[in-house]
Amino acid sequence: MKKVFISGCYDILHGGHIQFFKEARALGDHLTVCFASDKVLWEHKKRRTSIPQDHKLALMTALDIVDQVVIGDCEELGLDFKDHFLRIKPDVLAVTEDDQYADGKRALCAQVGAEYIVLPKTPPQFTPVSTTSIVRNIRTPSYAPLRVDFAGGWLDVPRHARKGGYIVNCAISPMVSLTNWGYQQKSGLGGSGAWALLNGNDGVESELNLGVGWQDPAIIRETGLCVWRSGDKPVLHFKRNGDFLHGLMALHYTDIPHDTPSNADNQRDYDMIEAAGRIAEEAVVEANISKLGEAVSLTYEMQLKEGMCPLPEAAGCIGRKYSGGGWGGYALYLFHSSEDRDAFVASANCNRPIEPYITIR
Repeated sequence: MKKVFISGCYDILHGGHIQFFKEARALGDHLTVCFASDKVLWEHKKRRTSIPQDHKLALMTALDIVDQVVIGDCEELGLDFKDHFLRIKPDVLAVTEDDQYADGKRALCAQVGAEYIVLPKTPPQFTPVSTTSIVRNIRTPSYAPLRVDFAGGWLDVPRHARKGGYIVNCAISPMVSLTNWGYQQKSGLGGSGAWALLNGNDGVESELNLGVGWQDPAIIRETGLCVWRSGDKPVLHFKRNGDFLHGLMALHYTDIPHDTPSNADNQRDYDMIEAAGRIAEEAVVEANISKLGEAVSLTYEMQLKEGMCPLPEAAGCIGRKYSGGGWGGYALYLFHSSEDRDAFVASANCNRPIEPYITIR
């Protein structure tokens, strides 16, 4: 009887695993499958098991193509199956082309006279999937918030970052989904960050690859009213729920397309941006709506200097600015009272109310 041995984490069993099991079983007459124990999975992958260990054992044992299932608990990196392997003394150790621990496994095979066989990547019988992607999809939300930024925008773009600077923004509702997007697209509200999150992706790297900043995916993932430190990557400085903003925010749609990447390197007053960020940081810490309006207004003054068109005035407005990179899309309006906000919303179809949004973690 020719005995074949394979090992892996197999945290969530999927079609790709079954295909590998079949191909390995074809190499001999008896197949032993070893999967990493919960302890090994945590120590080597820093990940909790997705399926309880006894359930995983039952699932694999029930497969007709599998003759024996064992649990690997050896602490040696990449060789959690070592004790079982030395005891069973198989004729073949089958691995995939992307085996990361080939040297150690070849040495182990030499101890028992086993053949080390690399199985080529054959065309998949199923749509390719990984355990990581399955876990990611399970964790992917059905709805995501968009965001408005108050001050410090552009300091999240690594090449424009300033040490000691702040970016202040807030996740907002109503939220969006892949099938229900109740806002204009490409409108300065961080839609690309929300789209990435809804598709199970982080979004930070993709935004940086576009040559823009990380604030959109960072706040959409974090939620709440946040102050971030300027730099190459998101570092949260301070966060609160944003209740003091309830009933005081509205959006005005300019009916002009928004395009951040093409405006990322415009000439602009970064001293004003940094100053507005510092004022906004103080406003959030103090929950001071008047001071936040001051920061928004200073940002708007910089946007006008950059060349953006003036926005319509509104009674009771304490601060207004283009959202995101500006030059179109939505503009944020901040009010002292909900009555003024609601009157502004009712005055035109292009105006709408928004509220701060935070998830319970």
